[in-house]
Formats: sequence, structure tokens, C-alpha cells
Amino acid sequence: TVLFLYVTILTVMGYSGAASKCATVGIQGIAWSFGGMIFALVYCTAGISGGHINPAVTFGLFLARKLSLTRAVFYIIMQCLGAICGAGVVKGFQQGLYMGNGGGANVVAPGYTKGSGLGAEIIGTFVLVYTVFSATDAKRNARDSHVPILAPLPIGFAVFLVHLATIPITGTGINPARSLGAAIIYNREHAWSDH
Repeated sequence: TVLFLYVTILTVMGYSGAASKCATVGIQGIAWSFGGMIFALVYCTAGISGGHINPAVTFGLFLARKLSLTRAVFYIIMQCLGAICGAGVVKGFQQGLYMGNGGGANVVAPGYTKGSGLGAEIIGTFVLVYTVFSATDAKRNARDSHVPILAPLPIGFAVFLVHLATIPITGTGINPARSLGAAIIYNREHAWSDH
């Protein structure tokens, strides 16, 4: 989660700090950053921890009885601490840029209500968790032997697509640890006003 926050918050800040949208990666670049990091990190950590980076996914797997309560609580605590550390590293390296660009904290964009932001986040999180369940389904793995190797690809792509859809609304907070870490380290009123 530290690496995830480090790369993605720096990408968001690079987008926010550019003088024109043509001089930066744009929303598509941010979406690729999030999706690509999820793909890489799930691929790298799947054999160690099952690729748990997102508390919403961990909670969903706990509800489906694929994780014990102890392991789920431990993963969620570590995900949140990792996110706080990742956002802290970014703030430490890029203090001025970090504070000037909102620290990568999620907020509801002007023109949207908190209800529409909540709805976008619920649907986005559902898409992600549904994709994780589908990509890691044991029955599918038994039938299609290549699926376990490819599981990070649809998960990363789902994150990319959800970001394309929800960045303009909320900045995309489908990972509660990512949103919490950025808000805690930024620690300004607007970082908490929509939570």
C-alpha cells in the first residue's frame, strides 16, 4: 500500500499542478497509474498475502468466508498504516506541491452532491469487488489453468475503468485505505468534509 500511494498520489499531484491539461498525464494517465499499480502489486503480492491492498476487497472476502476475522482485521490495519506511510513519504518529498494540490485527498467535485458521490463510489467499489471475486474464483481456476496467472489483469483493468468514470465526480475513493491515508496526512478541512 505504501508503493501504491506513493506512485498514485504523485501522479495525481502532477496532474493537478500542471499549468494546462495538455502538459500532464490527464485523467486517463491517472486512471492508468491506479490500474497499473494495482496490476503490478497484486501480481507481486498474490503469493504472499493474496494481493490484499484494499480494505473493501478484504472485507468482501471476509464476508464470503474466504478470510478469517483475525487475518481480515490485520490486513485492513496494515493497509491503512501503509497508506498513511505512503502519503507521508509523498508529503516529505514534495511538501510544497503536496500542500498546494490537496495532497491527493478525495473530495466531491463542484456540481455533484454528496449523494451522487456516494452512489458513484458504491458502484465503483462493487465493480472492483465483483471483478476480484470473478478473477479469483476457484471453480474457474480449476477449469482454466491460466486464470490464476492472469487474475491481476482484469482487477487492474477494472480499477482503470472505475477511475475513468469516477475521477471527475470524487477523485475515486474505491480504496478506503488510499482515501484515509491521503486525508490523514493532508489533514485540512476540505479533506474531511465529504467523508
